[in-house]
Formats: sequence, structure tokens, C-alpha cells
Amino acid sequence: MTDLLQLEGVEVSFGSFQAVRSVTYSVAAGEVVAVVGESGSGKTVTAMSLLGLLPSTAKVSGRALLDGRDLYDMPPADLRKVRGGDVGMVFQEPMSALNPVFTVGDQLVEAIKVHQELSTADARSRAIELLELVGLPEPDRRFRSYPHELSGGQLQRIVIAMAVANEPKLLIADEPTTALDVTVQAEILELLRDLRNRIQTAILLITHDMGVVADLADRVVVMYDGQVVEQGTVTEIFTAPNEKYTQELLGSVITLGSRATEGVERALASDLVVRENHLAVADHPATESVPDVPADKPVLSVENLSVVYGGRFRAISVHAADQVSLHIEPGEVLGLVGESGSGKSTVAGAVTGLVKATSGCVRVNGVDIARVRGRAAKALRRNIGVVFQDPLSSLNPRTPVGDSVAEPIRLHKALNGSDVDKRVAELLESVQLSASLRTRYPHELSGGQRQRVCIARALALNPILLIADEPTSALDVSVQAKVLDLFRSLQKEHGFACLFISHDLAVIEQLAGRVAVMHRGHVVEQGPTKGVLAEPIHPYTQRLLAAAPVADPAEQRRRREAWRQLT
Repeated sequence: MTDLLQLEGVEVSFGSFQAVRSVTYSVAAGEVVAVVGESGSGKTVTAMSLLGLLPSTAKVSGRALLDGRDLYDMPPADLRKVRGGDVGMVFQEPMSALNPVFTVGDQLVEAIKVHQELSTADARSRAIELLELVGLPEPDRRFRSYPHELSGGQLQRIVIAMAVANEPKLLIADEPTTALDVTVQAEILELLRDLRNRIQTAILLITHDMGVVADLADRVVVMYDGQVVEQGTVTEIFTAPNEKYTQELLGSVITLGSRATEGVERALASDLVVRENHLAVADHPATESVPDVPADKPVLSVENLSVVYGGRFRAISVHAADQVSLHIEPGEVLGLVGESGSGKSTVAGAVTGLVKATSGCVRVNGVDIARVRGRAAKALRRNIGVVFQDPLSSLNPRTPVGDSVAEPIRLHKALNGSDVDKRVAELLESVQLSASLRTRYPHELSGGQRQRVCIARALALNPILLIADEPTSALDVSVQAKVLDLFRSLQKEHGFACLFISHDLAVIEQLAGRVAVMHRGHVVEQGPTKGVLAEPIHPYTQRLLAAAPVADPAEQRRRREAWRQLT
């Protein structure tokens, strides 16, 4: 194959700090090359340098040849034509990549007209055609929608549509599936594969998800500390990695156990696969009981919870949660899984009181949260800790992390004076952070360190219930493994009950004793984790399991075929 992109000795520095050193690799026409490595390895910085998207403080050297033309030597006007024309870019966070005050249709039309001499009407037709191309239902309606009205998977499809609007020769996809649920992730990967096959676009894939690499990539480039430490075909890297760092990276991957894989295969081979979209709850018999815990006194009890959001401009109301019932016993971890828009975060919001229930009841430690006010409500909230998905946005950027951890202690007047400082130091040490980091600001910490700070803050008041909403989704595999080990040890030490929301079934398999599966606002299946993953009953659960990628190219090919049969 002919090389479309060639990087030769690329170096990027910011002042005295050298972020990228002597990076050399190539991407052939129609090829998918995955660049992997932990945060700070230089993956994204290298990619951003190709399109001149680094800040003015960056110094770039080396050569980046696109069809023989050096991108680094291009005049700004020529480089602007390349951006969005010859090279499309899919950014990591679709919500921040789209302008919130314009409809997605307006933004697509603009991306088209910048590079093509089309009338507004023709550009609009092309935009709707692109929305159909990326598999969005009701493209005319989506064309008129604003970004906040769409799910994460829908937004990612729109960003991809914008990136391929002008049929680029090269598509740079920076973490295109981060924080997406497994079914949506599988659809996005299928979309990228289809686009590659249809318009022969080469793809430079930047990701920390080794399952995604095994599913999509032809070749793999491994980066560490700004350098390329190893590269080869996807089979070579996964089956016989030469470098110790690559071996450690693959060793950190958390993947579904063999019983879950066997469960999908049994479902395919049996009469369990039901094509109808029924919503009856599939209950698995309990295989393990919680000792010495009264069954009628769970820490969390959700009974027939419904949450309905009114539509914009008299549009049809959305039933985000519909007759949801679940419970969590003391010391138990319940995993809540489902795709974007299934209602997981709505249920979590109702439990914390941030979302008002339309009907039904939520009880924490036997107390109905809708019936308490004033001091009683404050005392109830003290018993609930929350760990949000994005640690950077959930921490005040103008406040040192030590003050963020201390805030709930001071707010509830649990301690005073020097006792607060002692408690903060204890909390930071409990999450394996040095107390000396308390004076740093969030941007001065790594993603894993920020998430540890958020966990410390959530545990500050010794809650009886912890709500963890996708706490590891955006972390590198090595960091994710450490955070999960930490979470497991803290849960064992403190004995808090936990509602653990995640799209990663491998994480749920490791942490949760029971699992509830949500689909379109309903709980469609629940029971012991081992039973649900090994013997999935509901067709949606079967699709969810089949969509979960594993870090094994051969096994992933089999799972992809299973997913296609179930969709």
C-alpha cells in the first residue's frame, strides 16, 4: 500500500518541556493505524501538530508528509484548506467540539460551504445526506436540533459526519468512543469501518481502549513518554509484544471473563434470542444472600420511579425513567448498565435529589427523600456521596483540591479548625495521594489523581451510600486498573453501599455483586452479576454483551459477528 501520511522525526516542545521526541510512523491509504499509550505519552499532541492546532507556544520540528506535501511547511491559507478538506478531525469530546448556540444542521452546512462552492439549499441537502450516512434516525429532525438535545452517541455521529463532509483522504479520530456505551461504541466502530470501506479514507485512531484497537486497527503504534516504543500489525502487538511497556499496557486491560463470552454464544445457539422489543423484566434467581441484613431495610430502595421531561415547543414528552424499581443492601455494590439515553443518570439524579421524580418513591435508609425538608434533608444528603464521570469539570478550577475535599466537611460542620485539615490529609492518604498535593489546583493533577480527589471528597462524611457515575470511563487502562483496585479496597474498608453506573461490563463484572440493565427508561433485567453475564435472558442484554470489545483481535472478530447477528 502507498503511504498517505509519513511522520519523520517529529518533535514538539513547550518551552523547556519536550512533549514529543523523534516520532516516526506512517499511515497508508485506506489503512487504520491506532496510536496507543497512557495520558501524557504524546499521542494527541502529535496529531494536533499535523493540523496546526497546537498553541502558539509549541515548537514543532521534523516532517509530516501528506501525499508528499509537508504539512509543517504549508502557508496558513493552504493548511486551512487541508483542515476539513483533505484531513477530517473527530475530537474527543463532541459536546465541546460543537457550538451550543447553533443547530447541528447550521454547523454541518458551514463545514460544507467552507470547502465546497454550493448554494445553501444544496449544502443543506448534503448535510441531511451525511446525517443519513452516519446512521442517525429522522435526519430532518436532527438537522434542526441543538447539541444539548442529543445523546453522546448521536453527537459523536454528528462530529463524524462533519469530519467526513468533504470526503477527506485522512480521518484523525481522537478517542472517538471514550465514555460511549458499548452498543453505541460498537455502532460508531461499525460506522468508521463502513466509511473506510466506502470512501477509502485512511484513519489515524488515537485511543486508550485496547478492545477498540483489536476491533478496528490494522496496525498499532505504541507511545510512551513522547516516543514511539513499538509498532507492528495488530496481531503482532497483541499476541507477541516485544517491549515491557506494551506488555504492561496489555496486562492492565480489564476484559470480560470467559463466562460472559460463553453466555453470548449460548444465547446465539439457543431459543433465548428474542427479536421482539418486549420490556418485561427478566429476573435472575439470587445465588448469594447478604448475611444478617433485613430484606426490608435496604440502604437504597427505588419503587416504581418515573421521570418525565416535557418536550420543546409542544414536542412529545420524554419518559427518561419508567416504573424503575431496584434496591441496594448495606455493603452491596449494584451495577447499573445501559446505553446512552437509557435512563441510568436520571435514576442517579433522582436518588441524589437533583432530578425531581414524576411519580414513585426513592428511600435512602428508609427515608423518603421527597418528604424531607430543611435540616432533615441536609442530614439525609450527608449520607450520600457522589463521584461524577468527569473529574475535571466536577472540581472547581479556582480552588485547591484540598479545599474541594474539605468543602462538604465545612458545609455540614462535621469538624472545625485543625481537625478539618487532619481529616483532609487522612482522606487524601486513603486514596493513595500525598497530603502535599492539597495545595495544587485540578489542572496540575493527572486524570487519575483528579478522580482520586473526587473519591476522597465523596467519602469525606462517611456516607452509607455512594453514587458512582462512570468514574473510570475516561481513564487510561493502567490508571483505570489502579482506581478500581482503590475503589474495591475502600468499599471493603468502609462498607458503604454503592450504585455503580458504567457502560463497561468488564468493570461491572469485577466490582458489582448484582447488576440491573436499563433500556429506554425501563429495567429490563436484573440479578446476580455472574448470572446476568453468563446467562443473559433479555435480548437487549445479549446485544450489550456481544457489543463489549475485548483486547484480542481474533476473539473480537467473533464477537463482532455475534453482535451483527443480534442487531
